[in-house]
Amino acid sequence: MSRQSNRTTDNKKMSSELFTLTYGALVTQLCKDYENDEEVNKQLDKMGYNIGVRLIEDFLARSTIGRCQDFRETADIIAKVAFKMYLGITPSVTNWSPAGDEFSLILENNPLADFVELPDNHNTLIYSNLLSGVLRGALEMVQMAVDVKFVQDTLRGDNVTEIRMKFIKRIEENLPAGEE
Repeated sequence: MSRQSNRTTDNKKMSSELFTLTYGALVTQLCKDYENDEEVNKQLDKMGYNIGVRLIEDFLARSTIGRCQDFRETADIIAKVAFKMYLGITPSVTNWSPAGDEFSLILENNPLADFVELPDNHNTLIYSNLLSGVLRGALEMVQMAVDVKFVQDTLRGDNVTEIRMKFIKRIEENLPAGEE
């Protein structure tokens, strides 16, 4: 019995390492395909957005989380449930703005950045920008428009990776006339 649980742990670790290496190959290919880091950053955000739009359905089905009451609750769910479920980490939620419409997710360890070292000629590349798009796309599907950006990154020599999220507005559903 204990042997099976070790295999499960080994399979999860191997699966996460395979994902990390595959993601690295994707970013490398984008760097070859596009002329500058800004365009690569846009492409990673766009890919992430498309993933987030689809991933939210899986998240809601697997987590059985209901509608969040406010942005603080949303932040806690993102950090404690979503990141744990999909990346195996729990970032801390800090640096709330006085208005309560902006916060930071601090990742002590970014699994996307394992085994990664940025070349000198890519100093404006936001390597994990896929996460920005995922968060933006997923939240848009639950009627929340947000701005998401990387503020700090361990790949650039910072101590932690910091993702800053700002609530922009609640998106009203546009139902056809006569439907509710």
